[in-house]
Amino acid sequence: MAKLLQLPPKFLPPEWHIANKNQYSTAEAQRSRSERLVDESQRLVDEIERTTQKTQSDVNKRIEQRLEEIKFWKQQLDDKLDQIVKETEVLLTFGTRLEKALENYREPLFIIQECLLNRERRVGIDLVHDEVERELIKEAEVLQGVIALLERTLEQTNEQIRLNRSAKYNLEMDLKDKFTALTIDNYCSNLNNNTPDIRYAQNVVTVDDSSVSPQEWEEFSNANVEKADKQRNNSLALRALIDSILSQTAGDMRKQNKTVNVAFQNRVKETKDAKAKLEVHLAKVMEEVNSQEKNITALKKAILDKEGPAKVAATRLETRNHRPNVELCRDVVQYRLIKEVQEINHNIQRLTETLAHAEAELKGLNRRQLSLEEEIQVKANTLYIDEVLCMQMRESISINNF
Repeated sequence: MAKLLQLPPKFLPPEWHIANKNQYSTAEAQRSRSERLVDESQRLVDEIERTTQKTQSDVNKRIEQRLEEIKFWKQQLDDKLDQIVKETEVLLTFGTRLEKALENYREPLFIIQECLLNRERRVGIDLVHDEVERELIKEAEVLQGVIALLERTLEQTNEQIRLNRSAKYNLEMDLKDKFTALTIDNYCSNLNNNTPDIRYAQNVVTVDDSSVSPQEWEEFSNANVEKADKQRNNSLALRALIDSILSQTAGDMRKQNKTVNVAFQNRVKETKDAKAKLEVHLAKVMEEVNSQEKNITALKKAILDKEGPAKVAATRLETRNHRPNVELCRDVVQYRLIKEVQEINHNIQRLTETLAHAEAELKGLNRRQLSLEEEIQVKANTLYIDEVLCMQMRESISINNF
């Protein structure tokens, strides 16, 4: 019971003074550390505030710079888009010109081929490989070459239009992204510490694996600009080529068309001259046929007219052969009658031979008349084909500028 009621041990006065001094020094040290911490904290707050403001100012400046870069490239893309759109519209009109030229040139080719087919219907000696045929074949070859060239150029034009539209699509997609980026960065540029809808966001300090470097970003837009420039320049060169082709081909076809027309005119004139000469000869032959027919009639009459004298002479000779006895004398009369009969027979033979020759000549004249009539018909057929069918059909050929 005595131990339980024992008081705790007491300290000595020196110990009490030491303990108080320790409390004083510990409190002073703690207070000093706290003061230093307060001062250091204030300096830290001030430093961080300055750093934060500087950093935020730098970020704002960088955002403004970025906005200028985006605006620059957006303007570049806008300009190139406007250029490629206008160039594509112009190239489309050139494609239309090519299509119209192709449509226009197919009709003359059909006419030329029809002319060649019609001229195959010439007959006889007039079925000749003449200058007209050579020039028609050349004209058909020129037109076929022109049509093939225009078809290839139209295909090239359509391909260039496709490439232009591809470049336009890339520009539009890039512009769309630039507009979105510009909108986002404009929004970011307008944010400040007092903006109501600012907030914390999770995982924003990580770099997206799909992001690109500024150099890659610039190269991407630059590639789109260069592609648009390249396609626009190709389009300009193609338009110059189309102009040259349309002008050159039209000039070549007009020149060949004129050459063929002149060849037709010369050939028609030549054929008409030949036909006229044949008709003159036919008239002369028919006149000669008439003359020869009269000659044959006269020869036949002459032969018939000799029958009377021949009969008289023969009757006289036969009758004088009945003279009696010594009266059957070979006198002058007898010899003269014999000579007369011989003369008459000889003359009849000459007339008969001449008649045969005349009849043979008449047959020859008739054959020649028929031949001339056939040849004149051949020339008439040729003139109908060349002058009526071909030349009139060729009047519809029109070589226009496109």
